[in-house]
Amino acid sequence: MSHDELPIAARVRRLEERVVAAGLTTDEKLDAHLDELLNGAAPVNGARIVARAWTDPAYRETLLADANAAAGALGFSTRGYRLRAVENTPELHNVVVCTLCSCYPVTLLGPSPGWYRSFAYRSRVVREPRAVLAEFGLELPGEVDVAVWDASAETRYLVVPRRPEGDLSEEELVTRVTRKGLIGTAAV
Repeated sequence: MSHDELPIAARVRRLEERVVAAGLTTDEKLDAHLDELLNGAAPVNGARIVARAWTDPAYRETLLADANAAAGALGFSTRGYRLRAVENTPELHNVVVCTLCSCYPVTLLGPSPGWYRSFAYRSRVVREPRAVLAEFGLELPGEVDVAVWDASAETRYLVVPRRPEGDLSEEELVTRVTRKGLIGTAAV
């Protein structure tokens, strides 16, 4: 059986064995990292960060100045990359992409959706962001500028959507924030 015919789990295990044999890490460290990534990684984490920013002006300022510190203050890990929060305003709408692969803050948004990883999204949102946003059902007025942020292995982005109207508690606000809103392909 050739390498390409092996089930994905077997290929992953062979790669792990090679990395461990090269002395780059240990099985225990790999397991701990996977546990950290997968246990509790969900869009509600990013939603909690945004809802806190909407209800706590001091936290909002920290989030916009040092998103890693702000995420850490709520107990979320962003180890291994710089997190940058970009805020939507009446004049500016932000959308995130990773044109080279699919870099993405998994611990804050959960596993990336298939459309985020797709070549069509990665190439088109840079060239024609309004058209792509319209395909997601988000029609922006012509006077609203669109900023496209290209994530990388070093820097990941979190969109802070515009706060919905109404006198809502922080917990109620958490339920209004979606993964698409945190990427910038939907409004709240």
